Amino acid sequence: MRGFINLNAGFECSLVFASGEDLLHDALEPQPNVVLMDINLPGMSGIQCVSRLKRQMPEIQIMMLTVYENSSRIFEALAAGASGFLIKNTPPEKLLEAIREVANGGGPMSSHIARKVIQAFQSSLAKTPLIENLTPREQQILELLSRGFAYKQIAADLGLSMGTIQTHISRIYKKLHVNCRTEAVIKYLDATHAKSRAFSPS
Repeated sequence: MRGFINLNAGFECSLVFASGEDLLHDALEPQPNVVLMDINLPGMSGIQCVSRLKRQMPEIQIMMLTVYENSSRIFEALAAGASGFLIKNTPPEKLLEAIREVANGGGPMSSHIARKVIQAFQSSLAKTPLIENLTPREQQILELLSRGFAYKQIAADLGLSMGTIQTHISRIYKKLHVNCRTEAVIKYLDATHAKSRAFSPS
């Protein structure tokens, strides 16, 4: 992939890393415009790497490459800060178009992945629970989850122990009838968006 990119005018792949840990330990000077990230890396996952890299370099654009079309992994990557999502069998010329698009502020997605995103939102809209069932503390924690905060960050920000955070999250999952962070965030965002639409002026 690096060789193909470098054969095309206007593109240069200057750095390649075998793991997220290697990337994060490098100075990345000069800062690249776009990072292509495999979602399934050895050691730290691509999603974890995206989250940490975006904290270090908020302006950097990251596009995920994956063989998976799992909707929860897609939303986790987007919530962590990824700007685009392509499956690995994307034709080379389409990959170059996507790199250019994400560098210019776009959010390219393979058609199959875009369909997964749409289906996930349509499904959640049909059965969005009331967030009023959550306590103020649970809503606060869910808001931080929706902004991509890790459990340790939430515990530090709220001055709570990890055990307390995990207890709150377990109760949130039970009240929202979900099994993972991504499902909880989707339902929370759908509920808050529906609420804002209900109060918007006509």
